[in-house]
Amino acid sequence: MIPLEKIVRERDIEDKPREACGLFGVFDHPDASKLCYFGLYALQHRGQESAGIAVAQDGAIDEYKAMGLVHDVFDMDILDGLKGTCAIGHVRYSTTGSSVVANAQPLVVRHRDRAYAVAHNGNLVNAHHVKAELEDAGSIFQTTMDSEVFLHLFVRSLHLGFEEALKASVARLKGAFSMVVLTSRGEVIGIKDPNGFRPLCLGKLNGAWVLASETCALDLVQAEFVRELDPGEIVIINGNGVKSIHTKTPNRRSFCIFEFIYFARPDSTFFGHNVYLTRKAHGRRLAEESPVDADLVMPFPDSGTYAALGFSETSGIPFETGMIRNHYVGRTFIQPTQSMRDFSVRVKLNPIKELLRGKDIIIIEDSIIRGTTARTRVKALRDLGVKRVHLRVSGPAHRFPCHYGIDFSTKGELIAARMSVEELRKHLGLDTLSYLSLEGLLAATGIENPEDQFCKACFDGCYPVQFDENLSKHCMEPGSIR
Repeated sequence: MIPLEKIVRERDIEDKPREACGLFGVFDHPDASKLCYFGLYALQHRGQESAGIAVAQDGAIDEYKAMGLVHDVFDMDILDGLKGTCAIGHVRYSTTGSSVVANAQPLVVRHRDRAYAVAHNGNLVNAHHVKAELEDAGSIFQTTMDSEVFLHLFVRSLHLGFEEALKASVARLKGAFSMVVLTSRGEVIGIKDPNGFRPLCLGKLNGAWVLASETCALDLVQAEFVRELDPGEIVIINGNGVKSIHTKTPNRRSFCIFEFIYFARPDSTFFGHNVYLTRKAHGRRLAEESPVDADLVMPFPDSGTYAALGFSETSGIPFETGMIRNHYVGRTFIQPTQSMRDFSVRVKLNPIKELLRGKDIIIIEDSIIRGTTARTRVKALRDLGVKRVHLRVSGPAHRFPCHYGIDFSTKGELIAARMSVEELRKHLGLDTLSYLSLEGLLAATGIENPEDQFCKACFDGCYPVQFDENLSKHCMEPGSIR
């Protein structure tokens, strides 16, 4: 029998940035829980650790959540049991708080004769300070998530009135937060932070209202896209319709540029620009900035595929799928023996030897984070007889950690922060290595005044919201520094 410790999660071997969570909300639909299920299914790429749905019915909130993928967590019996016309849902990848079922969302609290549920995408950079303040005042926390801080602030401010409590709570939060909130009265609320780091959009479906992290979720449930929420906006959806409240915002927004580069599904749209076409534009600009002669252009599926198509179109070098992905590798798999060191990489991608042997190839990637996976794959290509390997990256080098909801929160994790481009080229075993310039990345989005629209801190170190040195994924855990 294979020991349990041989079971490794895909997350542990994938050298890619990870984002924090997908949100979905439904107001006034007879199949709210089922609609939420399908919305979360479309957003599964944003988080694969846990999934949950909360529904409002008869002045109460019922919920179901568990560790795992959406289709593993829910079945028809569970969804039939979640009765109500208003619901919110969440898929999670943890960037604050451990990956345990206690930290799964939506998080539900009961205060006096009412209940409230919240689902959060992003990272609050001051949550550990606010939590300490609340605990000193007598608050008791159920989880180690930053999201719970919002609910404590909210219920403590309800004496101001419902809308004022929302505004007062949001004003205390710093960092990245898109949220959907459900009340036991059946209200659904969408909240976006003043900088607009994380996406959230509004849709309509046969009289019902829908909130979603990405437009691809609206497409699946056949909801009509209405608009994206503005930075600092709170929308309250109830029987009176949709009420919009705008809070104070900075002069520029800070939408995460990595939504366009990697996080979002290619069929989603932000700022009126499709993600698929934007990634192709990144590849075209990359071919202009860093041309090189080769026999073929190929991605490491699936992250670099769309930029590789654009690179091929502009360079005239044929696009090939030189690596075949095993789509049946689940979230976990078993390593048979310790001696198979590279099995975790090879089980997912296998090169077409007859296509690649003796060729000069250009590999297109969207990022290099830790460099471990790229180095293993380049070595495998060398071993099968590829003549020259050129790597082109469709974004600038990651040299600075992200504290707004991407899971590389220390500079030491980023190989480009420790090595020059030439040092990294040698380390990875490449013939040439080039990154897309930050100027080229922004220009290729096609968005007006891109310098004033995006957070680029992971590339340039210019952080829109300040944080302290004690901020970490586990800063809310017991015994952490206050």
